Amino acid sequence: MPVPVPELGAYNYVPETKEDLDWADLTTLDFSLYGTPEGKKQLAAALIKAVREDGFFYVKNFNISQERVNCQFSIGKQFYDIPLDEKLNLDPVSGLRDRIEIYNIPKFNGHFKHEHPELIRHHLPEIEEFARSLHSEVLDPLHVLLAIALELPEDYFKNIHKYEDHLRYMKYSKFTPEENVQIGKQWARGHTDLGSWTLLFRQPVAALQIKNHTTGEWKWAKPQDGTLTVNACDALSFLTGGYVRSTIHRVVSPPKDQEHVDRLGLLYFSRPHNDVTLATVKSPVLGRAGYTQNVFEQSGNHVPTMEEWTFAKQKWQRTKNATRGDPKFENAQILPGFSEKVYA
Repeated sequence: MPVPVPELGAYNYVPETKEDLDWADLTTLDFSLYGTPEGKKQLAAALIKAVREDGFFYVKNFNISQERVNCQFSIGKQFYDIPLDEKLNLDPVSGLRDRIEIYNIPKFNGHFKHEHPELIRHHLPEIEEFARSLHSEVLDPLHVLLAIALELPEDYFKNIHKYEDHLRYMKYSKFTPEENVQIGKQWARGHTDLGSWTLLFRQPVAALQIKNHTTGEWKWAKPQDGTLTVNACDALSFLTGGYVRSTIHRVVSPPKDQEHVDRLGLLYFSRPHNDVTLATVKSPVLGRAGYTQNVFEQSGNHVPTMEEWTFAKQKWQRTKNATRGDPKFENAQILPGFSEKVYA
């Protein structure tokens, strides 16, 4: 039984930019087609093309109302109105860095006890329902479609992604025009995400850029009404021997007509179970295409589990006193056979 939508007031989105930016031409998956075998086949073909060529794509008609999305943005806004010193005492894996504030809400399985602030505690039933809906209405279909595209049993990826996700409220505080110039107009440098999929809800402040797999060009990701923006991540790249490519993306300073506002993000991160070994799956499609070994298998090194990979990448991400341009950080070997990279 759905919980009532909380009385949080309307969330007012920032007007979209009027600047003529170099937008990426991304595929949109319409989940209204998902209910038939032919529709699934069509969506699977579109999905594999998107993750091979662009890495990012949109999903629409995913059975979660805009009202509930607005509710989550409203919770995020009210959370970030809490004084900063109070927020910094809440959660050691959340925090503030480079004017980026992060608050993670882990999976609701009873194993992760958090001392949430009153605002979050009050709305946990809605937050939990929202998070679980993202798994069932978006991630499960994506896993089925990927399995179809790779000629695997439809439940293959669902079985290793039962529930290893977390929700994030994220705030990028604005810089002055002069500060933006000083930092090269980059709020978060080019990187990949560690899991399987990242879901990003429509954010009208233009700042997300993606690096095209084919051309290497950076393009702006355009906000699309009623959609999720989705990108493929490291774990799927390992599991498919590099056939699905982890998407390089960055956050830059917004165009001039949005430079004066903060950027509030609502994200959802998915990854395989901790005990899953990130070896290349035995897929007829991958075999025919020659993608039978990932970077660890090719080098003869130990293939990490998802837990080992997560700890290694997060340890690197949280490196203290890391400075921009430091090659010891930006090209660090985080596991035998794998070196990270920060992209300009």
